[in-house]
Amino acid sequence: MTTRIDARFAELKHQGRAAFITFLMAGDPDPATSLDIIKALPKAGADIIEIGMPFTDPMADGPAIQAAGLRALQAGMTLKKTLDLVRSFRRQEALTPLVLMGYYNPIYIYGVDRFLADAKSAGVDGLIIVDLPPEEDTELCLPAMRAGLNFIRLATPTTDDNRLPAVLANTSGFVYYVSITGITGSASADAARAGEAVARIKRHTQLPVCVGFGIRTPQAARAIAEHADGAVVGTALVEALRDSLDAAGRATGKTVGAVADLVAGLAEGVRGAKQAAE
Repeated sequence: MTTRIDARFAELKHQGRAAFITFLMAGDPDPATSLDIIKALPKAGADIIEIGMPFTDPMADGPAIQAAGLRALQAGMTLKKTLDLVRSFRRQEALTPLVLMGYYNPIYIYGVDRFLADAKSAGVDGLIIVDLPPEEDTELCLPAMRAGLNFIRLATPTTDDNRLPAVLANTSGFVYYVSITGITGSASADAARAGEAVARIKRHTQLPVCVGFGIRTPQAARAIAEHADGAVVGTALVEALRDSLDAAGRATGKTVGAVADLVAGLAEGVRGAKQAAE
């Protein structure tokens, strides 16, 4: 079964360019503004959209994304409302793939079968669950694949050739290579080193390999896109959103534009990349 993610990568391969993938937290700074921002992303240049599911204990996230999750939770965001946001987005945008990213606990509490059915009907295409290793595939990964959702796995600089086959066994959609060790937003990506890692992972899989963590500027996005099938930007977008808020942390007239403008610049960087010969 071909998902929107599979179709988008096939289309981009035909165009000879990498994907630009954005990450923002659902409900940040409030549900209505969050929906307006996400609606603006495809036109601004996002090829695939990752949406964070707010959680109280986001262990892999740096301060900026932790704060975004807290703003969303304080604004009343829930997993159900995150799915409602996807449903609202889908009313006007049928083609752009959407990936939910986060932690297993909220899904477990929601109920796995109910969550997968609701996510699929809302228009979700894939999941990235950062705290479920391959050893736990029966919990969510295999049921998600049966439900027609891509289950996207993270590989890191510490994922060696012995570990990679387990990581890739039930992965679909794309592989997300985390270019730095540590939490989000803590360092800058090294394009050459990331390129070596992408090449190594590609020896084990036919899937697209996308690189995230540490990409903040159009120049950095372009450098990564020359080595990978996609560049993922999250912290920089979350910080642009945060910097547009008023003193009380509420959205202003600048909030949607601040994110969309940065997305447009980063997308231009990705589109300017010369793809390495396969």
